[in-house]
Amino acid sequence: MSMLINGKGTGEESGRAMSTLEQTLDDVRQRITRHQGSASLNEENSKATLIEPVLRALGWDLEDLEEVQREYKRKRQDKPVDYALLLLRAPRLFIEAKALGKNLEERKWASQIMGYAAVAGVAWVVLTDGDEYRLYNSHATVAVERKLFRTVRISDPPSRPEDTLRLLSRKEMAENRIEVLWKAHFVDRQIHAELVKMFGSDPDSSLLRLLRKRVGGLTAREVRESIQRAQIQVDFPVMPTQEATGLRLVRKRRPRKEPSRTISRSSVTVQDLIAAGILRPPLDLEREYKGHHLEARIETDGSVNWGGELFSSLSTAGGAARASVIGKKKDGRFPQTNGWTFWRYRDEGGKLHEVEALRKRLEAGSKRSAE
Repeated sequence: MSMLINGKGTGEESGRAMSTLEQTLDDVRQRITRHQGSASLNEENSKATLIEPVLRALGWDLEDLEEVQREYKRKRQDKPVDYALLLLRAPRLFIEAKALGKNLEERKWASQIMGYAAVAGVAWVVLTDGDEYRLYNSHATVAVERKLFRTVRISDPPSRPEDTLRLLSRKEMAENRIEVLWKAHFVDRQIHAELVKMFGSDPDSSLLRLLRKRVGGLTAREVRESIQRAQIQVDFPVMPTQEATGLRLVRKRRPRKEPSRTISRSSVTVQDLIAAGILRPPLDLEREYKGHHLEARIETDGSVNWGGELFSSLSTAGGAARASVIGKKKDGRFPQTNGWTFWRYRDEGGKLHEVEALRKRLEAGSKRSAE
């Protein structure tokens, strides 16, 4: 028996690869901007110029067939998958690539790739056009739409897509970090749905009985009407903490800005506002738009919940909300939206303000510090 020891995948090499991820995403972002809507970025060119650089930055060796296989087939008669990423020679992640600008929300694409994964016994699936990345758990025993775990866009840098893409790195796939996060997400989503139903417009009868027993002296009608008047928020973290998962998950923090430097409003993210204590999530958002009342919510990690789906930025959530009223663009994308001026929040007095006002407050504070 011979044994080959080549040092592939050491912590040092993974660290170097991960340190290049942000730069790679910047490069890919520029290509997306330059070629958006161009016929030149067909599926094959999208793979070569947008997707494969990201895979390399995530620590995958695209030239090693024991690590990455293109047009992967488990059996000769199977349909091929664009990329199979392997650990210990076994496929752990399937990636289906489409041309830049392809509408990834079409159910057939997700159903197709998850059908391949089910046959091969692969849990994790990614559907991408080189900009948008949609992560699915094919093993989840729910409808296709509910298998979706995360959605990020490289072209939306304030949402920090690198935080989600790192879950697909060779190192973190080996450590199974994504599985831990999914389990917490899957359980929380089910509990959230049941709690919302219990405290909804038709409260659960067992809840009514429990409250009558605890309070005493109230009729079932009085308890029901009280619950209907109540505004109850059910909130779970999108990125579970160490205590919630039993696994230490540390988000890479941005370097702290020196007090003498002025903050540019355009560079401020929701996470910056949370870190500065200016925004305290969860924060309810709303907007009257073309006769429709739209509601969303900023969650504890800075993501935006619109219609039960989590978005990585205010602008993407705003685009989705507008699309629910006026429809999507011809290419299937959401209409471009400045989420900072689109969404409003209410202060303690009930007065509505644009979320942009919070960014202005942080910018003003930085200017005072600089002076």
